[in-house]
Amino acid sequence: MIQSVIFDWGGTLTPWHTIDIRDAWLATVDDPELAGRLHAAEVEVWLRCRDEQRSASLAEVFAACGVTPTEAMLAAHHEWWAPHTLLDPDVPALFTALRARGIRVGVLSNTNWPRSVHQRIFERDRVAELIDGAVYTCEIAWTKPHPEAFRTAMTAVGVDDPGAAVFVGDRVFDDIHGAKSVGMRAVLVPHSAVPADQIPVTGEPDAIVQRLADVLSVVDEWR
Repeated sequence: MIQSVIFDWGGTLTPWHTIDIRDAWLATVDDPELAGRLHAAEVEVWLRCRDEQRSASLAEVFAACGVTPTEAMLAAHHEWWAPHTLLDPDVPALFTALRARGIRVGVLSNTNWPRSVHQRIFERDRVAELIDGAVYTCEIAWTKPHPEAFRTAMTAVGVDDPGAAVFVGDRVFDDIHGAKSVGMRAVLVPHSAVPADQIPVTGEPDAIVQRLADVLSVVDEWR
């Protein structure tokens, strides 16, 4: 019995966009030199997440550059990101259909943004009430693919047996390899331009879907 389907966020629930993250920092601070240092600090913490699976926060990025962010700076940062956070149009109907089947919906995201930012995004796109549990790695010690990140996500949706949980994501290393290493089934959405410096890991998904709506038929078959 499938009890829960847990989703990655960026590149999975939100379609992949190829962007230059330096532009986000240029929109955040009115100082190109400082924007460059903030961008470099963010790259550094993401490398740590990749290589050591240790989490980071946006506050840590600012602190690394000796910056105390103002509300205006944070607002400008997230406003720049807003067009890239819109959910895939399939998401509301998919979440609704899963919950109608008694399947809990979860989210597990490698993110340095605080929970409040993600909550506003899900409220904006009218799916917040359809999510039974969410884990954002800035709030825990580990990032995907560390097993504890996935176990924490299962706890958030009230599932003890990894065999009763499905993970849906766009990255073979973070999502597919990570989920399967703890005994979950894994569904790959292969539409993201995964960076060339992604750690090469062979991961075999249990299913591949070309659009999120197809996750439902996969889950129905496994049920």
